Amino acid sequence: MNPILLRWLAPLGVTATSKTWIYWLIAVAAIALVVYIADVICRRAIIPLVRKFTRVTRATWDNILLNDTLLKDISRLVPPILIAVLMPLAFSGGEPLLEFLLKVNTIYLVVVIAKLLCTFFSSLYELSNSQNGFKAQSLKGVYQMLKIVVICVALIIVISILIGKNPSYILTALGASAAVLMLVFKDTILGLVAGVQLTANDMLRPGDWISMPKHGADGDVVEVTLTTVKVQNWDKTITTIPPYALVSDSFQNWRGMKESGGRRVKRSVYIDMRSIAFCTEEQMAEFAKKGWLEGVEREDQFVVNLHVFRNYLEDYLRHHHRVNQKMTIMVRQLQPTSQGLPLELYFFSQGTDWIPYEHLQSEIFEHVFAVLPTFGLRVFQSPMGIDFSGTEFGGGA
Repeated sequence: MNPILLRWLAPLGVTATSKTWIYWLIAVAAIALVVYIADVICRRAIIPLVRKFTRVTRATWDNILLNDTLLKDISRLVPPILIAVLMPLAFSGGEPLLEFLLKVNTIYLVVVIAKLLCTFFSSLYELSNSQNGFKAQSLKGVYQMLKIVVICVALIIVISILIGKNPSYILTALGASAAVLMLVFKDTILGLVAGVQLTANDMLRPGDWISMPKHGADGDVVEVTLTTVKVQNWDKTITTIPPYALVSDSFQNWRGMKESGGRRVKRSVYIDMRSIAFCTEEQMAEFAKKGWLEGVEREDQFVVNLHVFRNYLEDYLRHHHRVNQKMTIMVRQLQPTSQGLPLELYFFSQGTDWIPYEHLQSEIFEHVFAVLPTFGLRVFQSPMGIDFSGTEFGGGA
């Protein structure tokens, strides 16, 4: 107890017990007043000043990093720090009530620091998302891992304060029960390791289009966390996949296609092989008039209509304004089948958007089907009832 205050109370005829209680009340009231004044100064003066400073600067990082939540968490540090400094000065050591209050204050200080660090990591995540260099990276799992580490350390410190043991004692006890902890936190540990692998190897980013039929995922990645990867499918449903499944199993990432600027078209037209023949003189004259024989290799003046058709299609694709001319353009034959001879068109669209891509495919193959008869070729089609009826509309004789 402070001897100065005791000498001030002695002439008033106050008993020793009463002196103790009066001293406690005065000291606690004085500390509370100091703490309250300091808290008001922080909230009413310092925080508004920091906000004003961040708003007038041209940089945006300080607005994100020093947000209102972080500033409030910083101001919460002031009361426990002042109490930890003033309480030992006002009271002599060894008093049970003082030790209890200091223990409670220390626990509160640990909790506030842990909350401040978690808020700081959230602000860093927001800041990294606003930067072009980090926006595409799946860093959310990394920041979640850091938060878990902070919370675990804070929990160990709080338990050590409550039981009056060194934190290393708690760590030793946790080491003995590591097998149980690994079983309980199996998904979190696997997700942590997988998240680090996904980020380090740049296997997955938010916004990537991935396909993983085993898990029913085919769409854009909307969020990558420590325990789940959320994929919004094209039918607007959400599929959640454990991160370790993406590492242990295979999945298809279409990011390379998007970055290339072209989307592949690889479709075949089945030609009726009975319609493949040498061009007649009339056909040769017509094809030459239209310029379709340029680049066609002639051998003994015999030219196959399919050869001319392939040459025409390649020329058509190379002059189409929505076909990517910087990528492969090819018209080739595949192995003949019982359904005819597959003639494959292999090219890339100009752009990767889905609807223009589908429109381009439809436009080109509509043209292919329409121009085939000009070359004396037919598309193979399995016989239907109309083919055996003897009339165009399937009527009787």
